[in-house]
Amino acid sequence: MSEIFNDRQLLSAIFLFLYFISILFLVLKNRNNKDSEDYFLAGRELPFWALSITFIASWWGGGSAVDLIDQAFTHGISSFWIYGMPVLFSTFLMYVFAKGIRKMGTISQPQLMAERYNANTALLLSALILIFMVIGSAVQVIVIGKFFSTFFDISYELAAVIGTLIVVSYSFFGGFKGVVITDILQFVFLLIAAITLFVFAYNGANGLAGLRTTVAENQLDHFFDFTHKLSDNMAYIITFGAAWMIQANVWQRISATRTPIDAKKMMVMSFCAFLPLYLLVTFTGMLSRGMFDAVPEGGIASAIIFQQMPPLLAALIFVGICSAIMSTMDSMVNTGALVLTIDIYQPLRPNATDLQLVQVGRMATLLVAFLSLFIGLKIDAILTVSWIGSDFLATGAFVPLLMGFLWKRGTSVGAMASMLFGILFSSYNLLAAFDIGITVPWEIASTYQAMVGMISSFVIYIVVSLSTKANEKGAAFIEKAAVL
Repeated sequence: MSEIFNDRQLLSAIFLFLYFISILFLVLKNRNNKDSEDYFLAGRELPFWALSITFIASWWGGGSAVDLIDQAFTHGISSFWIYGMPVLFSTFLMYVFAKGIRKMGTISQPQLMAERYNANTALLLSALILIFMVIGSAVQVIVIGKFFSTFFDISYELAAVIGTLIVVSYSFFGGFKGVVITDILQFVFLLIAAITLFVFAYNGANGLAGLRTTVAENQLDHFFDFTHKLSDNMAYIITFGAAWMIQANVWQRISATRTPIDAKKMMVMSFCAFLPLYLLVTFTGMLSRGMFDAVPEGGIASAIIFQQMPPLLAALIFVGICSAIMSTMDSMVNTGALVLTIDIYQPLRPNATDLQLVQVGRMATLLVAFLSLFIGLKIDAILTVSWIGSDFLATGAFVPLLMGFLWKRGTSVGAMASMLFGILFSSYNLLAAFDIGITVPWEIASTYQAMVGMISSFVIYIVVSLSTKANEKGAAFIEKAAVL
């Protein structure tokens, strides 16, 4: 048994090294970035199907491949609400707005915000996006740290550092084009890995009949109830859905399409892919009930790979899961770097050359990655960290961004007031979650909290906008975007 164990680790390390070298070779071969638009949008020359795949790989990544399997083991089919339903909701909303986003022709969300409102709201949005991207990348640091540490029997800290360094190396040189190239390959690897995990879980549970027997024996009354704890699960749709709909790395992909029509095609293709992919992962977690009595240390995915598969197959599937985690992390790191470069550095250095912006973009990539690593080393609760990042973005930016496309009377003062409220509201709830004596009249990470935050943000935006003077920016912006 010990010999097999060592063989599996050795093969996995070799395959991971070969995978890393291959990815780095492809990135270096395609790293010709002449300016910031090349580095962050690949010159808007990529086809919509390639951007769709990189979009799918960004969201159907670490959380889905690892955490959702574990959630489904515990909660059954209703765990689909945690990741699957928010993604479908967000993708549908982005289909509605995709054409307008692409028509604006901006590189980043804050640039779009400046065109709709003013520079101050753009700067505040930059801060919110940066917070979200760093925290979102930290989630992937946690996932890959736990995955590596279990598989190679090394410390969590060393595993997290190794995973982060791999992502940083190819993201640093390749920019957005490098991210897209690697995401396409990573999606293929993840799809193969997900299907293989499902087959092993299905066989391990003796099919659906065996799963029903296991569920009955363990008296899991709500395991097949899709609406179980629906009111609690709505919090994920509201908070995750709203935050992910305005997630800057997805808008980056919309902005990178060749035409507004391609932007809508990208959303349609992605929506059609997300439904079966998230169901596949959910069913894998449910079927694993027939294989384990409890979630093993390190998670269901790593346990199936480590305990059930022969060494060669285990090594291949290990690389597939790693690629999923990395595809999400590289996307968030690149977008965080975009915000630092285009929306924070460039306004301070308006005369910076294209070469200087590319160099700053690479330095920003390092900064975002290592800030994420720092957070990931301090906190190791995946769902908690995901919620914190999403709450800031959903409460602080969702209303002014979307209403900017729909309501010409919305003002920059109204947008600023709404965003400041969101930051204060989310920060207060974050402090309350640390159990330091601060109380709130709702349960943290609940539907009630999400509704209070979103509705309050909306009301503040409307009331302050009606109380302040409008300018011509709103009407001109809405006419150009033509969402409706």
